[in-house]
Amino acid sequence: MNAVAVCAPSRLEAAALQGAVPGRPVRRIGVGRAAAIRAARTPALRDAAALVLAGIAGGLSPALAAGDVVVASEVRGGGGAVACPSAPILAAELRRAGLSVHVGPVLSVDHVVTGAEREALAASGALCVDMESAYLLANAAPGAAAVVRVVADVAGSPLLRPATAGRMGTALSVLRRLGPALGAWADAAGPRRVLLASPRSFCAGVVRAIDVVERALELRDPPVYVRKQIVHNVHVVQDLTERGAVFVDELDDVPSGATVVFSAHGVSPAVRAEAERRNLEVIDATCPLVRKVHSEVRRFADDGDTVIFLGHAGHEETEGTMGERPERTVLVETPEDARTVAIADPDRVSYVVQTTLAADEVAELVDILEARFPGIRQPPADDICYATTNRQEAVSRIADGADLALVLGSENSSNSRRLVERAERLGTPAHLVDDASGIELAWLAGAEVVALTAGASAPAALVDGVLEALRGLGPLEIHESPHVEEPIRFTLPKEVRNA
Repeated sequence: MNAVAVCAPSRLEAAALQGAVPGRPVRRIGVGRAAAIRAARTPALRDAAALVLAGIAGGLSPALAAGDVVVASEVRGGGGAVACPSAPILAAELRRAGLSVHVGPVLSVDHVVTGAEREALAASGALCVDMESAYLLANAAPGAAAVVRVVADVAGSPLLRPATAGRMGTALSVLRRLGPALGAWADAAGPRRVLLASPRSFCAGVVRAIDVVERALELRDPPVYVRKQIVHNVHVVQDLTERGAVFVDELDDVPSGATVVFSAHGVSPAVRAEAERRNLEVIDATCPLVRKVHSEVRRFADDGDTVIFLGHAGHEETEGTMGERPERTVLVETPEDARTVAIADPDRVSYVVQTTLAADEVAELVDILEARFPGIRQPPADDICYATTNRQEAVSRIADGADLALVLGSENSSNSRRLVERAERLGTPAHLVDDASGIELAWLAGAEVVALTAGASAPAALVDGVLEALRGLGPLEIHESPHVEEPIRFTLPKEVRNA
């Protein structure tokens, strides 16, 4: 078992946690500044590789109710501050347990705070106040630390009132419920290596698409509408929404004459015709590599072929591409589809590929189709996006030597899901997460080597966030795979170029 100390201040707090943290004893450190400093200097805490402190606290923010849980992003007090970077992972674990959880600063002072003083401290931005956390962490200085406090007395309510006893009972009851998550944090704490994929994160098509929306917001009167998600990432969509973009599912939701941006995944001719009929000002952010596949469908179909589209049903790129010649295009998703797809004229058949598929997935489908249709025509150049291929190869370079692979990307991101599948095919447990809060502590227990990458639609800042959160669990050694240059840049549409 790794050297992690689980602590609580008072006898009541320690008793609430004792036996609730699987396989971990709970150390009582005592109440107040002096007790916390004495405890920090004992060998058990001084030599601990990691330390987690849990107890009750007084609420400073009026948004906190009795029984709410505060996970410290940092602990302030004694003239300094100690960061707790693993807070997003621990907070998510507690939310999965059904608790009301807030993440933010915890303030430590050397006395009970009431009345006007509490209002003054609230102005600092701290969520709650206690009398031990900062003094314990500053003097013990563990390699990793977490602080979790349950609100007992709430802001704006006098401390010494009968209702306080009831709130204390509520807080102690919730405190016991923290046990499994605290145990999971302790099991996950420790040093680890991170194998960082290169390349990762945004590709040129995604950069272009986001730039299109940003420029449209600068140059057009609001609102600017975007059909579907501009790229498949919740963080990108949320950021652009906050800046004034309005995302809609269909053009019916766009007022006549308004500005609408088509997403990077492309649209069918029917959608373009509808936009023209509605007198919409269209700014097309379709990735140029997707447009290439559209043109191949038109060329093959107009030559008399039945076009097999290798892709995933329901994906926007699939709908847009097959919409070019719907009467002459059929979808193949699986090897079974490839073995059974019916073609009117087996001598007049071709195939094109969704740009975000895995190369080995496509190779299997093509082998089956070529065996059935020896004369099948293929695209003159690979349809799979260079960025998709580069990121899959980068995952292959790192996943085989890892205990766990983490891929940053949203659930509806096809290229991100393919990265997970690539790692799994190498025998490495892999998970797709939107950000650090999507990581489950159980995945990290025993995972000394973690492979980390991000899909082509995931911002690079999310990778930094995960590295910081993992650093909050213990010392981190980062190894980046050999850098692969991606010099490709795509020109913006004329509607949003600088005048």
